[in-house]
Amino acid sequence: MSCPDLPSADRVVIAVFDGLRPDLVTPELTPNILRLAARGTWFRRARSVFPSVTRVATSSIAAGAPPIVHGIVGNAFYHRAAIADRIFDTSDAAQIRRAEAHHDGRLLAADTFGDMLARAGKQLAVVHTGSAGSAHFINPRARANGHWTFSMHGAGATQTPEAVEQALALLGPLPERELPRLQELAYGGRVMTELVLPKLQPDVALIWFNEPDTTFHYRGLGSPEAMAGLREADRAFGTILDWVEDQPDAERIAVIVASDHGQISTGTVEPLFETAQQAGFDLSAEKAINGATLVATGGMSGEIRLRDGERSEIDRIAAWLMQHPAVGHVFSRDRNGVEGEIAGTLSLGLMNTGHAERQPELMFILKSTLDADQYGLPGLGAMTPGDVPLGGGMHGGINPHELNTVLILGESSGQGAVSQEPAGIIDIGPTVLGLLGLSPAATMMGRNLAVPAREEGRVIRHSAGRGAFAQHVELVEQDGRRFILGGGH
Repeated sequence: MSCPDLPSADRVVIAVFDGLRPDLVTPELTPNILRLAARGTWFRRARSVFPSVTRVATSSIAAGAPPIVHGIVGNAFYHRAAIADRIFDTSDAAQIRRAEAHHDGRLLAADTFGDMLARAGKQLAVVHTGSAGSAHFINPRARANGHWTFSMHGAGATQTPEAVEQALALLGPLPERELPRLQELAYGGRVMTELVLPKLQPDVALIWFNEPDTTFHYRGLGSPEAMAGLREADRAFGTILDWVEDQPDAERIAVIVASDHGQISTGTVEPLFETAQQAGFDLSAEKAINGATLVATGGMSGEIRLRDGERSEIDRIAAWLMQHPAVGHVFSRDRNGVEGEIAGTLSLGLMNTGHAERQPELMFILKSTLDADQYGLPGLGAMTPGDVPLGGGMHGGINPHELNTVLILGESSGQGAVSQEPAGIIDIGPTVLGLLGLSPAATMMGRNLAVPAREEGRVIRHSAGRGAFAQHVELVEQDGRRFILGGGH
């Protein structure tokens, strides 16, 4: 564990815009984010983790480490030891409680920045407008830590229902759900500026905006509705920034703006699992676990696990995936740090996803390109069938526009700078702790972005293949961290 530095801030405010791509940070859409960038450092190469889905990313922000460390390996995954009868949906509060009970409160299997704050006697308050699962994983031991988490889904979606009760008493009923989530964004901003910041005065306050992600999914990345959601999220952030700037000690309040992942548009829907069944595989992608040999989850990426039966079935379906024209990448458990144990695959460990106890036998990514979508935004990919309509936004793979995130560290006296240094969501937690003069957890792999890196970044490409199938990933390594830049097929 590194030694702490002298604190450069007394308080930290974090705003996360779910799913925001950096190329949509513009004067017209996000003037307040740019207001912060004008006096801060914008890490333009910042990256999410793989799979680039929300609860994996949320957990990675909290833990300062990728899923190979914290063990939340998918938005949905088969966790036989904790929930044997169904696919574990990490957005569901009841299923989270069930899994947490199995793990004695350590479902997220690493110390978080919330845990480290609590040990130092400091407070973390979270205002969350996203799913109950995402609210949980940003500070999974909030109750034990004596912290405060408000969920827009109500008192039953947080460990600290009193947080919701306080907001209701001050601001009135929670808004009705709508698309885009304009009223929720405004309400969340009010919880921050009228309750959390002036009354609770936590050492760290975090707000999670559920837009633009939600409307990206169901109306498309460049749709008028999605743009309205992004503008309102930025407006709500602007009220928070106004509050900070009005304080007499504003120079001692650090502000961080981030997104957890990006998105690309869906160009095709690929019935991968149905095709696998037609090819003779005993595979199920249903939520309820039945007697199938193989169980799977999908999206733009997905996993396949051996529920029962011979190991040869994994080898056989891996070979089938590598022959499928819609599949761009296939990963299996680590063999040598680069290659997976199945010939032609790359290692889950290489992708920082191969958690020792919870990794699947296989993961795949469907093909994507940098082609423009119907709104002229680059990034088109295939997905397995789900509730997102064709043309809607999705994420989960390693297309650069899924991985590239917004990450801005605001400084009260800064001049505004753009950094091309390697950075990512795993750096947020260590940076928060470093700003407050605290050491990171021993399990954290990220670094404090407020101080210079120790070494230059090194870009490395790794390849694998089998027969006509070829795949590669491009990574950057620096200071013991590894970020995925993208990949090809």
